[in-house]
Amino acid sequence: MTARMRRPRHPYRIAALVVVAGLLVASAWIRVPYYAVGPGPARSVMPLITFSGATRYEPAPGSDLEMTTVRYYQVTPMQAVAAWIDPNLDLVSQDLLYPTGDIALENQRSISQMDQSKIDATGLVLRRITGYPREHGDGALVESVVQGCSADGRLFPGDIITAIDGDPVHDTRDVRHILHRAREGQPLSFTLDVDGTIEHATFTRKPCGPDQDLLVGFSSVNAFPFPVQISSDDIGGPSAGLMWALGLYELMTPGDLVAGRRIAGTGTIDLAGNVGPIGGIRDKVVAAQRVGAQIFLAPADDMPELTGVDTGDMKVVSVASFGDALRALRPGGTTT
Repeated sequence: MTARMRRPRHPYRIAALVVVAGLLVASAWIRVPYYAVGPGPARSVMPLITFSGATRYEPAPGSDLEMTTVRYYQVTPMQAVAAWIDPNLDLVSQDLLYPTGDIALENQRSISQMDQSKIDATGLVLRRITGYPREHGDGALVESVVQGCSADGRLFPGDIITAIDGDPVHDTRDVRHILHRAREGQPLSFTLDVDGTIEHATFTRKPCGPDQDLLVGFSSVNAFPFPVQISSDDIGGPSAGLMWALGLYELMTPGDLVAGRRIAGTGTIDLAGNVGPIGGIRDKVVAAQRVGAQIFLAPADDMPELTGVDTGDMKVVSVASFGDALRALRPGGTTT
Protein backbone atom coordinates (compact mmCIF):
# COMPACT_ATOMS: atom_id res chain seq x y z
CA MET A 1 0.00 0.00 0.00
CA THR A 2 1.42 3.39 -0.99
CA ALA A 3 1.54 6.07 1.72
CA ARG A 4 -0.01 9.35 0.74
CA MET A 5 1.34 12.76 1.84
CA ARG A 6 -1.08 14.59 4.03
CA ARG A 7 -2.10 18.06 2.95
CA PRO A 8 -1.59 20.75 5.64
CA ARG A 9 -4.87 21.60 7.28
CA HIS A 10 -4.11 25.33 7.56
CA PRO A 11 -1.90 26.38 4.61
CA TYR A 12 -2.82 30.06 4.89
CA ARG A 13 -1.91 30.17 8.57
CA ILE A 14 1.51 28.71 7.82
CA ALA A 15 2.05 31.23 5.04
CA ALA A 16 1.07 34.04 7.38
CA LEU A 17 3.53 32.79 10.01
CA VAL A 18 6.30 32.78 7.39
CA VAL A 19 5.45 36.36 6.40
CA VAL A 20 5.37 37.49 10.04
CA ALA A 21 8.70 35.79 10.73
CA GLY A 22 10.18 37.51 7.72
CA LEU A 23 8.90 40.88 8.87
CA LEU A 24 10.34 40.33 12.35
CA VAL A 25 13.73 39.47 10.89
CA ALA A 26 13.59 42.52 8.63
CA SER A 27 12.59 44.81 11.50
CA ALA A 28 15.54 43.58 13.54
CA TRP A 29 18.26 43.68 10.85
CA ILE A 30 17.37 45.93 7.92
CA ARG A 31 18.52 49.54 8.39
CA VAL A 32 16.22 52.44 7.53
CA PRO A 33 17.28 56.04 6.68
CA TYR A 34 16.87 57.24 10.26
CA TYR A 35 19.27 57.66 13.15
CA ALA A 36 18.86 57.51 16.92
CA VAL A 37 20.64 60.46 18.53
CA GLY A 38 21.38 60.79 22.23
CA PRO A 39 24.02 61.33 24.93
CA GLY A 40 27.42 59.90 24.07
CA PRO A 41 30.37 59.09 26.30
CA ALA A 42 32.32 61.79 28.12
CA ARG A 43 36.09 61.59 27.72
CA SER A 44 38.83 62.99 29.91
CA VAL A 45 40.89 65.35 27.73
CA MET A 46 44.14 65.78 29.62
CA PRO A 47 45.41 62.20 29.09
CA LEU A 48 44.77 62.72 25.35
CA ILE A 49 47.13 65.72 25.14
CA THR A 50 50.88 65.27 24.75
CA PHE A 51 53.65 67.73 23.92
CA SER A 52 57.42 68.08 24.07
CA GLY A 53 59.63 71.13 24.40
CA ALA A 54 57.76 72.61 27.39
CA THR A 55 57.24 71.69 31.03
CA ARG A 56 54.18 69.53 31.74
CA TYR A 57 52.37 70.27 35.01
CA GLU A 58 50.27 67.25 35.95
CA PRO A 59 46.89 68.06 37.52
CA ALA A 60 46.09 67.47 41.18
CA PRO A 61 44.60 64.09 42.13
CA GLY A 62 40.93 63.90 41.19
CA SER A 63 41.18 66.76 38.69
CA ASP A 64 39.37 65.99 35.47
CA LEU A 65 38.27 67.89 32.37
CA GLU A 66 35.68 65.99 30.34
CA MET A 67 34.61 66.66 26.79
CA THR A 68 31.03 65.57 26.17
CA THR A 69 29.75 63.95 23.00
CA VAL A 70 26.58 63.02 21.15
CA ARG A 71 26.14 59.43 19.98
CA TYR A 72 24.12 58.46 16.93
CA TYR A 73 23.52 55.25 15.04
CA GLN A 74 21.42 54.13 12.09
CA VAL A 75 18.39 52.17 13.21
CA THR A 76 16.32 49.19 12.18
CA PRO A 77 12.52 49.52 12.41
CA MET A 78 12.62 47.77 15.80
CA GLN A 79 15.35 50.13 17.07
CA ALA A 80 13.39 53.10 15.71
CA VAL A 81 10.44 52.17 17.91
CA ALA A 82 12.75 51.80 20.93
CA ALA A 83 14.34 55.20 20.23
CA TRP A 84 10.92 56.82 19.87
CA ILE A 85 9.99 55.53 23.32
CA ASP A 86 13.31 56.40 25.04
CA PRO A 87 13.17 59.96 26.50
CA ASN A 88 16.96 60.32 26.10
CA LEU A 89 16.94 59.59 22.36
CA ASP A 90 15.71 61.50 19.33
CA LEU A 91 14.90 59.96 15.97
CA VAL A 92 16.16 62.05 13.05
CA SER A 93 16.25 61.48 9.30
CA GLN A 94 19.49 60.66 7.53
CA ASP A 95 19.11 63.84 5.44
CA LEU A 96 19.40 65.94 8.58
CA LEU A 97 22.70 64.34 9.64
CA TYR A 98 24.14 64.02 6.12
CA PRO A 99 22.73 66.90 4.02
CA THR A 100 24.84 66.11 0.93
CA GLY A 101 23.92 62.44 0.99
CA ASP A 102 27.62 61.52 0.79
CA ILE A 103 28.24 59.88 4.17
CA ALA A 104 31.97 59.34 3.62
CA LEU A 105 32.49 62.97 2.62
CA GLU A 106 30.45 64.28 5.55
CA ASN A 107 32.43 62.11 7.98
CA GLN A 108 35.72 63.37 6.54
CA ARG A 109 34.59 66.97 6.94
CA SER A 110 33.56 66.22 10.52
CA ILE A 111 37.05 64.88 11.29
CA SER A 112 38.55 68.00 9.65
CA GLN A 113 36.41 70.17 11.93
CA MET A 114 37.78 68.28 14.92
CA ASP A 115 41.35 68.76 13.65
CA GLN A 116 40.73 72.49 13.22
CA SER A 117 39.39 72.70 16.78
CA LYS A 118 42.65 71.19 18.06
CA ILE A 119 44.73 73.68 16.07
CA ASP A 120 42.67 76.67 17.21
CA ALA A 121 42.75 75.51 20.84
CA THR A 122 46.53 75.03 20.71
CA GLY A 123 47.13 78.33 18.95
CA LEU A 124 44.98 80.18 21.48
CA VAL A 125 46.79 78.70 24.50
CA LEU A 126 50.26 79.24 23.02
CA ARG A 127 49.39 82.88 22.33
CA ARG A 128 48.52 83.32 26.01
CA ILE A 129 51.51 81.66 27.63
CA THR A 130 54.36 81.73 25.05
CA GLY A 131 55.76 84.09 22.44
CA TYR A 132 53.70 82.44 19.68
CA PRO A 133 53.06 83.34 16.84
CA ARG A 134 56.17 85.51 16.79
CA GLU A 135 58.16 82.54 18.05
CA HIS A 136 57.20 79.62 15.86
CA GLY A 137 58.33 76.51 14.05
CA ASP A 138 59.17 76.26 10.37
CA GLY A 139 56.38 76.19 7.80
CA ALA A 140 52.72 77.23 7.62
CA LEU A 141 50.23 75.02 9.45
CA VAL A 142 46.92 74.50 7.62
CA GLU A 143 44.10 75.57 9.95
CA SER A 144 41.03 75.09 7.74
CA VAL A 145 39.98 74.38 4.15
CA VAL A 146 37.05 75.96 2.29
CA GLN A 147 34.52 73.71 0.59
CA GLY A 148 34.42 73.92 -3.18
CA CYS A 149 37.93 75.36 -3.57
CA SER A 150 40.94 73.73 -5.19
CA ALA A 151 42.34 72.59 -1.83
CA ASP A 152 39.08 70.98 -0.68
CA GLY A 153 39.50 67.25 -0.05
CA ARG A 154 43.25 67.26 -0.72
CA LEU A 155 44.62 69.65 1.90
CA PHE A 156 43.67 69.07 5.54
CA PRO A 157 43.98 70.85 8.90
CA GLY A 158 47.28 69.84 10.46
CA ASP A 159 49.22 69.61 7.19
CA ILE A 160 52.36 71.77 7.24
CA ILE A 161 53.27 73.63 4.03
CA THR A 162 57.05 73.70 3.66
CA ALA A 163 57.38 74.93 0.06
CA ILE A 164 55.31 76.18 -2.88
CA ASP A 165 56.68 75.82 -6.41
CA GLY A 166 60.12 75.22 -4.93
CA ASP A 167 60.10 78.41 -2.83
CA PRO A 168 60.59 77.60 0.87
CA VAL A 169 57.76 78.49 3.25
CA HIS A 170 58.85 79.54 6.74
CA ASP A 171 55.61 81.13 7.92
CA THR A 172 52.20 82.39 6.78
CA ARG A 173 53.70 85.57 5.32
CA ASP A 174 55.60 83.45 2.80
CA VAL A 175 52.35 81.72 1.78
CA ARG A 176 50.58 85.05 1.19
CA HIS A 177 53.50 86.45 -0.78
CA ILE A 178 53.81 83.42 -3.08
CA LEU A 179 50.07 83.11 -3.73
CA HIS A 180 49.56 86.80 -4.50
CA ARG A 181 52.39 86.98 -7.01
CA ALA A 182 51.15 83.87 -8.87
CA ARG A 183 48.98 84.28 -11.96
CA GLU A 184 45.27 83.37 -11.98
CA GLY A 185 44.81 79.82 -13.24
CA GLN A 186 48.42 78.93 -12.46
CA PRO A 187 48.98 75.44 -11.01
CA LEU A 188 50.99 75.57 -7.80
CA SER A 189 52.97 72.61 -6.46
CA PHE A 190 52.85 72.34 -2.66
CA THR A 191 55.36 70.39 -0.58
CA LEU A 192 53.68 69.17 2.59
CA ASP A 193 54.77 67.63 5.85
CA VAL A 194 51.93 65.26 6.77
CA ASP A 195 52.63 63.68 10.16
CA GLY A 196 56.34 63.52 9.35
CA THR A 197 55.88 62.22 5.78
CA ILE A 198 56.73 64.47 2.83
CA GLU A 199 53.92 64.66 0.27
CA HIS A 200 53.25 66.76 -2.82
CA ALA A 201 49.99 68.18 -4.20
CA THR A 202 49.12 70.65 -6.94
CA PHE A 203 46.42 73.29 -6.56
CA THR A 204 45.12 75.93 -8.95
CA ARG A 205 45.25 79.60 -8.07
CA LYS A 206 41.82 81.01 -8.87
CA PRO A 207 39.04 82.91 -7.07
CA CYS A 208 36.83 80.70 -4.93
CA GLY A 209 34.84 80.64 -1.72
CA PRO A 210 31.59 82.39 -0.80
CA ASP A 211 32.85 85.81 -1.90
CA GLN A 212 35.25 84.59 -4.60
CA ASP A 213 38.05 86.30 -2.69
CA LEU A 214 40.18 83.24 -1.92
CA LEU A 215 43.01 81.95 -4.08
CA VAL A 216 43.37 78.24 -3.29
CA GLY A 217 40.91 77.87 -0.44
CA PHE A 218 42.65 77.40 2.89
CA SER A 219 43.75 79.38 5.92
CA SER A 220 46.98 78.80 7.78
CA VAL A 221 48.81 79.81 10.94
CA ASN A 222 52.49 79.77 11.81
CA ALA A 223 53.70 76.29 12.71
CA PHE A 224 53.81 75.68 16.46
CA PRO A 225 57.20 76.12 18.17
CA PHE A 226 57.10 72.56 19.54
CA PRO A 227 55.04 69.44 18.82
CA VAL A 228 51.56 69.21 20.35
CA GLN A 229 49.50 66.07 19.78
CA ILE A 230 45.84 65.67 20.72
CA SER A 231 44.17 62.30 20.24
CA SER A 232 40.45 62.28 19.43
CA ASP A 233 40.09 58.79 17.92
CA ASP A 234 36.94 58.71 15.75
CA ILE A 235 35.19 61.71 17.32
CA GLY A 236 34.35 64.45 14.83
CA GLY A 237 32.98 67.97 14.84
CA PRO A 238 34.27 71.23 16.33
CA SER A 239 32.56 71.18 19.73
CA ALA A 240 35.50 69.93 21.83
CA GLY A 241 37.54 73.09 21.17
CA LEU A 242 36.89 74.74 24.54
CA MET A 243 37.81 71.61 26.51
CA TRP A 244 40.98 71.01 24.44
CA ALA A 245 42.05 74.58 25.23
CA LEU A 246 41.35 74.22 28.96
CA GLY A 247 43.16 70.88 29.10
CA LEU A 248 46.27 72.21 27.36
CA TYR A 249 46.24 75.36 29.50
CA GLU A 250 46.04 73.30 32.71
CA LEU A 251 48.95 71.10 31.61
CA MET A 252 51.17 74.00 30.52
CA THR A 253 50.70 76.31 33.52
CA PRO A 254 51.86 75.75 37.11
CA GLY A 255 48.57 76.90 38.66
CA ASP A 256 45.91 74.42 39.77
CA LEU A 257 42.87 75.47 37.74
CA VAL A 258 40.77 72.32 38.08
CA ALA A 259 41.66 71.83 41.75
CA GLY A 260 40.49 68.25 42.20
CA ARG A 261 37.11 68.74 40.55
CA ARG A 262 35.41 66.93 37.67
CA ILE A 263 34.50 69.56 35.10
CA ALA A 264 32.69 68.84 31.86
CA GLY A 265 31.83 71.13 29.00
CA THR A 266 31.44 71.82 25.33
CA GLY A 267 31.80 74.66 22.84
CA THR A 268 33.71 75.63 19.74
CA ILE A 269 36.78 77.84 20.10
CA ASP A 270 38.54 80.18 17.70
CA LEU A 271 42.00 81.73 17.74
CA ALA A 272 40.60 84.84 19.43
CA GLY A 273 39.16 82.78 22.28
CA ASN A 274 35.49 83.11 21.37
CA VAL A 275 33.29 80.19 22.47
CA GLY A 276 30.62 79.29 19.94
CA PRO A 277 27.37 77.26 20.04
CA ILE A 278 27.16 73.57 19.32
CA GLY A 279 24.51 70.96 18.61
CA GLY A 280 23.02 68.53 21.10
CA ILE A 281 23.51 70.64 24.22
CA ARG A 282 20.82 68.76 26.19
CA ASP A 283 22.40 65.41 25.35
CA LYS A 284 25.79 66.70 26.49
CA VAL A 285 24.35 67.83 29.82
CA VAL A 286 23.09 64.27 30.35
CA ALA A 287 26.53 62.90 29.40
CA ALA A 288 28.14 65.20 31.98
CA GLN A 289 25.70 64.12 34.68
CA ARG A 290 26.40 60.45 33.97
CA VAL A 291 30.10 60.88 34.81
CA GLY A 292 29.38 62.88 37.95
CA ALA A 293 30.58 66.29 36.77
CA GLN A 294 30.31 69.05 39.34
CA ILE A 295 30.42 71.87 36.78
CA PHE A 296 29.29 71.99 33.17
CA LEU A 297 30.60 74.77 30.91
CA ALA A 298 28.03 75.68 28.26
CA PRO A 299 28.30 78.17 25.37
CA ALA A 300 26.33 81.32 26.17
CA ASP A 301 24.42 81.07 22.89
CA ASP A 302 23.13 77.61 23.87
CA MET A 303 21.84 78.58 27.31
CA PRO A 304 18.23 79.29 26.19
CA GLU A 305 17.95 75.65 25.09
CA LEU A 306 18.71 74.56 28.67
CA THR A 307 15.83 76.53 30.19
CA GLY A 308 13.89 74.22 32.48
CA VAL A 309 16.41 71.36 32.25
CA ASP A 310 16.97 69.66 35.60
CA THR A 311 20.74 69.46 36.15
CA GLY A 312 20.53 68.28 39.76
CA ASP A 313 23.62 69.16 41.80
CA MET A 314 25.66 69.96 38.71
CA LYS A 315 26.24 73.67 38.16
CA VAL A 316 25.85 74.94 34.61
CA VAL A 317 28.10 77.89 33.78
CA SER A 318 27.51 80.11 30.75
CA VAL A 319 30.71 81.11 28.92
CA ALA A 320 31.17 83.26 25.83
CA SER A 321 34.96 83.21 25.77
CA PHE A 322 37.98 81.27 26.96
CA GLY A 323 38.57 84.03 29.48
CA ASP A 324 35.06 83.47 30.89
CA ALA A 325 35.87 79.80 31.39
CA LEU A 326 39.14 80.56 33.17
CA ARG A 327 37.45 83.06 35.49
CA ALA A 328 34.62 80.63 36.23
CA LEU A 329 37.00 77.86 37.25
CA ARG A 330 39.23 79.94 39.46
CA PRO A 331 38.35 79.98 43.19
CA GLY A 332 35.13 81.88 43.85
CA GLY A 333 34.40 82.32 40.16
CA THR A 334 31.65 79.80 39.46
CA THR A 335 28.17 81.12 38.69
CA THR A 336 25.02 79.29 37.64
